[in-house]
Amino acid sequence: MRNHIQIFFNQHHKQPEIVMGLLLAVGAAIGFSAKAIFVKLAYHYQVDAITLLMFRMMFALPFFCYFAYNEERKTSNRINNKTFVIIGVLGLLGYYLSSLFDFIGLQFVSAGLERIILFVYPTIVVVLSAFIFGKPIGRNSIFALLLSYAGIGLALAHDVQFSGENILMGAAFVFASTITYALFLIGSGEMIPKVGAKRFTAYAMIVSCFAVFTHFAATRDLHAFEQPIAVYFYGLAMAVFSTVIPAFLLAAAIARIGASHTSIVGALGPIATIAMAALFLNEPISGLQIAGAFLVISGIMMLGRKKEA
Repeated sequence: MRNHIQIFFNQHHKQPEIVMGLLLAVGAAIGFSAKAIFVKLAYHYQVDAITLLMFRMMFALPFFCYFAYNEERKTSNRINNKTFVIIGVLGLLGYYLSSLFDFIGLQFVSAGLERIILFVYPTIVVVLSAFIFGKPIGRNSIFALLLSYAGIGLALAHDVQFSGENILMGAAFVFASTITYALFLIGSGEMIPKVGAKRFTAYAMIVSCFAVFTHFAATRDLHAFEQPIAVYFYGLAMAVFSTVIPAFLLAAAIARIGASHTSIVGALGPIATIAMAALFLNEPISGLQIAGAFLVISGIMMLGRKKEA
Protein backbone atom coordinates (compact mmCIF):
# COMPACT_ATOMS: atom_id res chain seq x y z
CA MET A 1 0.00 0.00 0.00
CA ARG A 2 2.77 2.39 0.90
CA ASN A 3 4.44 1.74 -2.48
CA HIS A 4 1.17 2.42 -4.34
CA ILE A 5 0.74 5.70 -2.49
CA GLN A 6 4.31 6.69 -3.34
CA ILE A 7 3.80 5.86 -7.04
CA PHE A 8 0.53 7.84 -7.09
CA PHE A 9 2.27 10.80 -5.47
CA ASN A 10 5.17 10.68 -7.91
CA GLN A 11 2.86 10.55 -10.93
CA HIS A 12 0.89 13.59 -9.81
CA HIS A 13 4.02 15.35 -8.65
CA LYS A 14 5.49 15.06 -12.17
CA GLN A 15 2.26 15.97 -13.98
CA PRO A 16 2.91 19.76 -13.99
CA GLU A 17 6.34 19.11 -15.52
CA ILE A 18 4.79 16.95 -18.23
CA VAL A 19 2.13 19.55 -19.01
CA MET A 20 4.77 22.28 -19.13
CA GLY A 21 6.94 20.13 -21.41
CA LEU A 22 4.04 19.61 -23.80
CA LEU A 23 3.27 23.33 -23.85
CA LEU A 24 6.93 24.13 -24.54
CA ALA A 25 6.99 21.61 -27.39
CA VAL A 26 3.83 23.12 -28.88
CA GLY A 27 5.38 26.59 -28.64
CA ALA A 28 8.53 25.38 -30.40
CA ALA A 29 6.52 23.75 -33.20
CA ILE A 30 4.47 26.89 -33.76
CA GLY A 31 7.54 29.13 -33.63
CA PHE A 32 9.44 27.13 -36.24
CA SER A 33 6.30 26.89 -38.39
CA ALA A 34 5.79 30.66 -38.32
CA LYS A 35 9.02 31.23 -40.24
CA ALA A 36 7.35 30.49 -43.58
CA ILE A 37 4.57 32.95 -42.73
CA PHE A 38 7.06 35.75 -41.99
CA VAL A 39 8.92 35.01 -45.24
CA LYS A 40 5.76 35.07 -47.35
CA LEU A 41 4.59 38.31 -45.70
CA ALA A 42 7.98 39.93 -46.39
CA TYR A 43 7.82 38.89 -50.05
CA HIS A 44 4.80 41.16 -50.44
CA TYR A 45 7.34 44.03 -50.38
CA GLN A 46 9.33 42.63 -53.34
CA VAL A 47 12.43 41.82 -51.27
CA ASP A 48 14.64 39.06 -52.71
CA ALA A 49 15.58 35.84 -50.92
CA ILE A 50 19.24 36.59 -50.06
CA THR A 51 18.44 40.08 -48.74
CA LEU A 52 15.65 38.76 -46.52
CA LEU A 53 17.89 35.92 -45.29
CA MET A 54 20.59 38.48 -44.53
CA PHE A 55 18.19 40.46 -42.33
CA ARG A 56 17.26 37.29 -40.44
CA MET A 57 20.91 36.39 -39.82
CA MET A 58 21.85 39.97 -38.97
CA PHE A 59 19.34 40.04 -36.12
CA ALA A 60 20.11 36.47 -34.98
CA LEU A 61 23.92 36.83 -34.89
CA PRO A 62 24.20 38.76 -31.56
CA PHE A 63 22.19 36.06 -29.76
CA PHE A 64 24.42 33.24 -30.96
CA CYS A 65 27.62 35.20 -30.28
CA TYR A 66 26.40 35.59 -26.70
CA PHE A 67 25.59 31.87 -26.46
CA ALA A 68 29.05 30.93 -27.77
CA TYR A 69 30.78 33.31 -25.35
CA ASN A 70 28.70 32.09 -22.41
CA GLU A 71 29.38 28.41 -23.21
CA GLU A 72 33.13 28.99 -23.55
CA ARG A 73 33.22 30.56 -20.11
CA LYS A 74 31.71 27.42 -18.59
CA THR A 75 34.20 24.91 -19.97
CA SER A 76 37.93 24.36 -20.19
CA ASN A 77 37.50 21.87 -23.07
CA ARG A 78 38.70 23.85 -26.09
CA ILE A 79 37.65 22.98 -29.63
CA ASN A 80 40.55 22.04 -31.91
CA ASN A 81 40.99 23.40 -35.43
CA LYS A 82 39.85 20.23 -37.19
CA THR A 83 36.61 20.17 -35.20
CA PHE A 84 36.05 23.87 -35.96
CA VAL A 85 36.39 23.15 -39.68
CA ILE A 86 33.85 20.31 -39.49
CA ILE A 87 31.43 22.50 -37.52
CA GLY A 88 31.88 25.23 -40.13
CA VAL A 89 31.11 22.88 -43.03
CA LEU A 90 28.03 21.56 -41.22
CA GLY A 91 26.91 25.12 -40.48
CA LEU A 92 27.19 25.97 -44.18
CA LEU A 93 25.06 22.94 -45.04
CA GLY A 94 22.44 23.23 -42.34
CA TYR A 95 21.93 26.94 -41.81
CA TYR A 96 23.28 28.66 -44.93
CA LEU A 97 22.48 26.46 -47.93
CA SER A 98 19.39 24.93 -46.35
CA SER A 99 17.98 28.34 -45.41
CA LEU A 100 18.86 29.85 -48.79
CA PHE A 101 17.19 27.04 -50.75
CA ASP A 102 14.16 27.27 -48.46
CA PHE A 103 13.79 31.04 -48.90
CA ILE A 104 14.10 30.71 -52.69
CA GLY A 105 11.54 27.93 -52.76
CA LEU A 106 9.06 29.97 -50.74
CA GLN A 107 8.92 32.48 -53.61
CA PHE A 108 7.04 29.86 -55.64
CA VAL A 109 5.21 27.45 -53.28
CA SER A 110 2.68 27.90 -50.53
CA ALA A 111 3.75 28.01 -46.90
CA GLY A 112 1.81 24.80 -46.25
CA LEU A 113 3.60 22.84 -48.98
CA GLU A 114 6.97 24.17 -47.82
CA ARG A 115 6.42 22.90 -44.27
CA ILE A 116 5.14 19.53 -45.48
CA ILE A 117 8.26 19.01 -47.65
CA LEU A 118 10.61 20.16 -44.88
CA PHE A 119 8.93 17.81 -42.41
CA VAL A 120 10.12 14.73 -44.35
CA TYR A 121 13.78 15.32 -43.42
CA PRO A 122 13.82 12.13 -41.26
CA THR A 123 13.12 10.09 -44.40
CA ILE A 124 16.10 11.74 -46.11
CA VAL A 125 18.24 10.86 -43.09
CA VAL A 126 17.17 7.21 -43.42
CA VAL A 127 18.01 7.09 -47.14
CA LEU A 128 21.34 8.94 -46.79
CA SER A 129 22.33 6.76 -43.83
CA ALA A 130 21.70 3.70 -46.00
CA PHE A 131 24.00 5.06 -48.73
CA ILE A 132 26.69 6.57 -46.47
CA PHE A 133 26.82 4.06 -43.61
CA GLY A 134 25.27 1.01 -45.26
CA LYS A 135 22.38 0.89 -42.78
CA PRO A 136 19.60 -1.36 -44.14
CA ILE A 137 16.15 0.09 -44.83
CA GLY A 138 13.50 -2.26 -43.42
CA ARG A 139 10.05 -2.90 -44.89
CA ASN A 140 8.37 -0.67 -42.31
CA SER A 141 10.74 2.17 -43.19
CA ILE A 142 10.06 1.69 -46.91
CA PHE A 143 6.31 1.87 -46.23
CA ALA A 144 6.84 5.02 -44.16
CA LEU A 145 8.84 6.54 -47.03
CA LEU A 146 6.07 5.72 -49.52
CA LEU A 147 3.45 7.26 -47.24
CA SER A 148 5.47 10.44 -46.78
CA TYR A 149 6.19 10.98 -50.47
CA ALA A 150 2.62 10.17 -51.45
CA GLY A 151 1.64 12.93 -49.02
CA ILE A 152 4.03 15.35 -50.72
CA GLY A 153 2.47 14.40 -54.05
CA LEU A 154 -1.01 15.29 -52.80
CA ALA A 155 0.19 18.58 -51.29
CA LEU A 156 1.98 19.38 -54.55
CA ALA A 157 -1.22 18.71 -56.49
CA HIS A 158 -2.96 21.22 -54.17
CA ASP A 159 -0.40 23.92 -55.04
CA VAL A 160 -0.60 23.20 -58.76
CA GLN A 161 -4.37 23.52 -58.55
CA PHE A 162 -4.33 26.89 -56.76
CA SER A 163 -0.99 28.47 -57.71
CA GLY A 164 0.08 27.17 -61.09
CA GLU A 165 3.46 28.31 -62.45
CA ASN A 166 6.92 27.46 -61.07
CA ILE A 167 5.50 25.15 -58.39
CA LEU A 168 7.82 22.28 -59.34
CA MET A 169 10.87 24.55 -59.29
CA GLY A 170 9.91 25.92 -55.87
CA ALA A 171 9.27 22.42 -54.52
CA ALA A 172 12.67 21.31 -55.85
CA PHE A 173 14.40 24.13 -53.97
CA VAL A 174 12.58 23.28 -50.72
CA PHE A 175 13.45 19.60 -51.22
CA ALA A 176 17.10 20.59 -51.73
CA SER A 177 16.80 22.46 -48.43
CA THR A 178 15.56 19.27 -46.81
CA ILE A 179 18.49 17.25 -48.19
CA THR A 180 21.13 19.71 -46.98
CA TYR A 181 19.47 19.86 -43.56
CA ALA A 182 19.45 16.05 -43.37
CA LEU A 183 23.19 16.00 -44.16
CA PHE A 184 23.68 18.56 -41.40
CA LEU A 185 21.77 16.35 -38.95
CA ILE A 186 23.84 13.28 -39.81
CA GLY A 187 27.06 15.21 -39.21
CA SER A 188 25.79 16.96 -36.10
CA GLY A 189 25.10 13.58 -34.52
CA GLU A 190 28.86 13.02 -34.54
CA MET A 191 29.86 16.50 -33.38
CA ILE A 192 27.35 17.32 -30.62
CA PRO A 193 28.63 14.66 -28.17
CA LYS A 194 32.14 16.10 -28.58
CA VAL A 195 31.45 19.81 -28.11
CA GLY A 196 27.94 20.05 -26.61
CA ALA A 197 24.64 21.00 -28.24
CA LYS A 198 24.67 24.70 -27.35
CA ARG A 199 28.25 25.33 -28.44
CA PHE A 200 27.78 23.37 -31.64
CA THR A 201 24.58 25.23 -32.56
CA ALA A 202 26.07 28.63 -31.68
CA TYR A 203 29.22 28.17 -33.77
CA ALA A 204 27.38 26.56 -36.69
CA MET A 205 24.96 29.50 -36.74
CA ILE A 206 27.77 32.06 -36.51
CA VAL A 207 29.54 30.49 -39.51
CA SER A 208 26.30 30.45 -41.51
CA CYS A 209 25.61 34.10 -40.62
CA PHE A 210 28.96 35.19 -42.05
CA ALA A 211 28.39 33.00 -45.13
CA VAL A 212 25.09 34.80 -45.74
CA PHE A 213 26.78 38.20 -45.19
CA THR A 214 29.51 37.27 -47.71
CA HIS A 215 26.93 36.12 -50.26
CA PHE A 216 24.98 39.34 -49.77
CA ALA A 217 28.10 41.53 -50.10
CA ALA A 218 29.16 39.73 -53.29
CA THR A 219 25.79 39.96 -55.04
CA ARG A 220 24.08 43.07 -53.66
CA ASP A 221 25.01 46.70 -52.97
CA LEU A 222 24.09 49.03 -50.12
CA HIS A 223 20.86 50.00 -51.88
CA ALA A 224 19.52 46.58 -50.86
CA PHE A 225 19.27 47.92 -47.30
CA GLU A 226 16.69 50.43 -48.52
CA GLN A 227 13.70 48.31 -47.61
CA PRO A 228 10.35 49.17 -46.04
CA ILE A 229 10.36 49.03 -42.25
CA ALA A 230 8.07 45.99 -42.45
CA VAL A 231 10.87 43.94 -44.05
CA TYR A 232 13.16 44.78 -41.12
CA PHE A 233 10.37 43.81 -38.75
CA TYR A 234 9.84 40.43 -40.43
CA GLY A 235 13.59 39.77 -40.39
CA LEU A 236 13.69 40.52 -36.67
CA ALA A 237 10.57 38.42 -36.06
CA MET A 238 12.14 35.45 -37.86
CA ALA A 239 15.34 35.78 -35.83
CA VAL A 240 13.60 36.04 -32.46
CA PHE A 241 10.32 34.12 -32.79
CA SER A 242 11.28 31.49 -35.39
CA THR A 243 14.96 30.91 -34.58
CA VAL A 244 16.14 31.80 -31.08
CA ILE A 245 13.04 31.34 -28.90
CA PRO A 246 11.88 28.05 -30.50
CA ALA A 247 15.39 26.62 -30.08
CA PHE A 248 15.23 27.30 -26.35
CA LEU A 249 11.65 26.02 -26.07
CA LEU A 250 12.65 22.84 -27.89
CA ALA A 251 15.61 22.21 -25.58
CA ALA A 252 13.46 22.84 -22.49
CA ALA A 253 10.72 20.51 -23.79
CA ILE A 254 13.21 17.71 -24.45
CA ALA A 255 14.56 18.11 -20.92
CA ARG A 256 11.05 17.63 -19.47
CA ILE A 257 9.34 15.04 -21.67
CA GLY A 258 12.14 13.52 -23.77
CA ALA A 259 13.07 13.72 -27.43
CA SER A 260 10.56 11.14 -28.72
CA HIS A 261 7.52 12.82 -27.12
CA THR A 262 8.77 16.23 -28.24
CA SER A 263 9.11 14.99 -31.82
CA ILE A 264 5.52 13.70 -31.73
CA VAL A 265 4.29 17.15 -30.71
CA GLY A 266 6.46 18.54 -33.52
CA ALA A 267 4.07 16.83 -35.95
CA LEU A 268 1.80 19.81 -35.31
CA GLY A 269 4.20 21.83 -37.48
CA PRO A 270 2.66 21.24 -40.92
CA ILE A 271 -0.88 21.62 -39.57
CA ALA A 272 0.08 24.82 -37.72
CA THR A 273 1.65 26.24 -40.88
CA ILE A 274 -1.41 25.39 -43.00
CA ALA A 275 -3.70 27.04 -40.43
CA MET A 276 -1.52 30.16 -40.09
CA ALA A 277 -1.17 30.43 -43.87
CA ALA A 278 -4.94 30.40 -44.23
CA LEU A 279 -5.31 32.99 -41.46
CA PHE A 280 -2.51 35.43 -42.31
CA LEU A 281 -1.86 34.79 -46.02
CA ASN A 282 -5.35 33.79 -47.21
CA GLU A 283 -3.91 30.60 -48.69
CA PRO A 284 -6.73 28.19 -49.60
CA ILE A 285 -7.06 24.89 -47.79
CA SER A 286 -8.17 21.81 -49.71
CA GLY A 287 -8.80 18.18 -48.94
CA LEU A 288 -5.68 17.30 -50.98
CA GLN A 289 -3.50 19.43 -48.72
CA ILE A 290 -4.96 18.02 -45.50
CA ALA A 291 -4.69 14.45 -46.80
CA GLY A 292 -1.11 15.08 -47.88
CA ALA A 293 -0.17 16.48 -44.47
CA PHE A 294 -1.82 13.49 -42.77
CA LEU A 295 0.12 10.99 -44.91
CA VAL A 296 3.44 12.75 -44.29
CA ILE A 297 2.84 12.94 -40.53
CA SER A 298 1.82 9.27 -40.47
CA GLY A 299 4.99 8.25 -42.30
CA ILE A 300 7.24 10.26 -40.00
CA MET A 301 5.48 8.88 -36.91
CA MET A 302 6.14 5.36 -38.21
CA LEU A 303 9.83 6.14 -38.52
CA GLY A 304 9.80 7.71 -35.05
CA ARG A 305 8.26 4.62 -33.45
CA LYS A 306 10.81 2.39 -35.21
CA LYS A 307 13.68 4.55 -33.96
CA GLU A 308 12.30 4.59 -30.41
CA ALA A 309 11.94 0.81 -30.42
